[in-house]
Amino acid sequence: MKNIVKTALVAAAAALVASAANAADPVAGEAASAAAKDMSHMWGYGLGGGIVAGLAVIGAGLGIGRIGGSAVESTARQPEMANNIFTQMILTAALIEGVALFAVVVGLLIGFIKA
Repeated sequence: MKNIVKTALVAAAAALVASAANAADPVAGEAASAAAKDMSHMWGYGLGGGIVAGLAVIGAGLGIGRIGGSAVESTARQPEMANNIFTQMILTAALIEGVALFAVVVGLLIGFIKA
């Protein structure tokens, strides 16, 4: 768990540094186009969208992992219910995966669509 959090924080920091470096253009003078000047404040949308998508994937991975672990534990306690437990586990994991996909799409839309 600590490794996942560390990796997520390092990735977020790297994205923040890269976005800030792209947004701050020290050579921007009169030669820069009007479109580039207008887009210099938009780096936060991409960063926010990336963080939203990453958190959705991390949350879904943790949730599906807990479901799998609980299903194995339940099957060990009641082996005769294994088929029923497996069906419910797959159904729940699919629903979580659908919500995670929706969250990733919303995160990417935040990043790509100008508010």
